[in-house]
Amino acid sequence: MIFRTAYRITGNAADSEDVMQTIFLRLLRQGPQDALPARQESYFRRAAVNASLDVIRQRQTSRTVPLNEAAAQTAAPTADNGLKDCLRRALRTLTERSAEIFALRYFEDWSNQQIAGALNISQVLVAVSLHRTRRQLQKEIRMCMGESK
Repeated sequence: MIFRTAYRITGNAADSEDVMQTIFLRLLRQGPQDALPARQESYFRRAAVNASLDVIRQRQTSRTVPLNEAAAQTAAPTADNGLKDCLRRALRTLTERSAEIFALRYFEDWSNQQIAGALNISQVLVAVSLHRTRRQLQKEIRMCMGESK
């Protein structure tokens, strides 16, 4: 579940494995197993989303591309890959909370009610955040894809 969540966000298996390792190392450092949160699935999904977003943000500062990714990008560039890349770039521009809410809603298919409960905020705040985030992402993606509107 952690790997799948991370892969949906990062689009890269190696980064997804790094996310899993980061999460499990954090748990080991916390101490005994009874320190795990009561709602483990929710905790692991949120941890995966946040760690994945950290990886995406780190990519922004580091312009290196693994060789296997570079070969894949030059071999078969498609409009779909370009859109995914633009979405990942646009996600970097979001605040941590907005990115988390967006990822839980659209990558993990959580309802607004589930997100509100997990983050201890109102459903209205979730809906408003999603609306604003979608508008911001649309603007960023348009700029990335070369459209001027």
